[in-house]
Amino acid sequence: MIPNHYSAKLSDLDLAMVVHIPPGGNWKNIPTSIPSQRLVQIRESYAQGKGSRSTYYGRLHPDAPAYTINTYFNRPGNGCHLHYDYAGGQHRVISQREAARLQSFPDNFCFLGSRTAINTQIGNAVPPLLAYQIALHLGSPGMFVDIFSGAGGLALGFKWAGWQPIVANDIERIALETYAKNIDSSVIVGDIRDDQVFSKIVSLAIAARQSKPDSKLFILGGPPCQGFSTAGNARSMQDERNSLFKNYQQIIEAINPDGFVFENVMGLLSMENGLVFQQIKTALESVTDNLSTWKVDTANYGIPQRRKRVILIGLQQEKQPIPPPTPVCDSDGSGLLGLSPVVRVDEAISDLPPLEAGQDGEHLDYIMPALTKYQSLMRNIITPAQYLKKLHDKEIYTSVSIQGLN
Repeated sequence: MIPNHYSAKLSDLDLAMVVHIPPGGNWKNIPTSIPSQRLVQIRESYAQGKGSRSTYYGRLHPDAPAYTINTYFNRPGNGCHLHYDYAGGQHRVISQREAARLQSFPDNFCFLGSRTAINTQIGNAVPPLLAYQIALHLGSPGMFVDIFSGAGGLALGFKWAGWQPIVANDIERIALETYAKNIDSSVIVGDIRDDQVFSKIVSLAIAARQSKPDSKLFILGGPPCQGFSTAGNARSMQDERNSLFKNYQQIIEAINPDGFVFENVMGLLSMENGLVFQQIKTALESVTDNLSTWKVDTANYGIPQRRKRVILIGLQQEKQPIPPPTPVCDSDGSGLLGLSPVVRVDEAISDLPPLEAGQDGEHLDYIMPALTKYQSLMRNIITPAQYLKKLHDKEIYTSVSIQGLN
């Protein structure tokens, strides 16, 4: 059984288009004879020099990492979401499980809710493997409060590193049901701007600190990214989601943690010509002794996806900014740093059973033993620590035996 291995239905028009797109291809491979107003708009925009639209109707390439997994990977027209197996006839978008794997969620992490809710949980998550390496970089394990938690990508990574969850908060009930099933049952559903919700979070955090005074306490999370994202149109402070950082600042003030991890999209840096980022940075600098700004690409950290993010790290009693975790993969392919190559899409998902568009393959089994270390990680054959060691040792593939089939 493989939870969430479901590929969305496609319209007859979409199916007529995607059969023409090879691995690594996109909308440019679709014949002009196929009637589509969407394609007309894309071609006109391209002709006017308004961007290449290179990911639209894109098919993944097996020998490269995926592009950013977003919340609408169930639609072929707005990104590079088509399965790479063109020769095998898999003319469909990636399944929810495949998207989760490309985000580094293991197969035993079960997402709950409607199809749309699950897409949102997967696409909005911080890749747990990135969170794990951040947690290791912060030193000895402690406790954490997870704000704007979603399904728990940050939390899972910190939990892998030995950190203890105190409480998670999100406005989406179903996301917290996923969190409670996979991470920890201590969750608070509600808007952080609500005084009662805010007070409950603070009370639990203070109680945890009093019970373990020698354990460090961090706050994790970043406000919803839709208002900041370069993928959206709402990119001003008029979007109410873009003022939630003030509530994040307030909860830091109330709890007074040893540090915090604030994650968001790269679009945050350019919003309003950088004024919004400066406003957020100033607000967070007022509640910490030291603030470090990281720009990271998840492909550098053993994740089969190019996902660029900005991360702010606040640390009390630190005088100098700290650098990001050391990359474990060579994203530019130069080999000059002696790192492992980036993890490819086929290395991540080739052991999952093939599907047709609209098929639910949850009842199916793996079609082969875990061939790569990444597949072994996803199937809980090895731990995240063992996986990273294999990357350091440049050991990507595993010896296959029938016992390896889980």
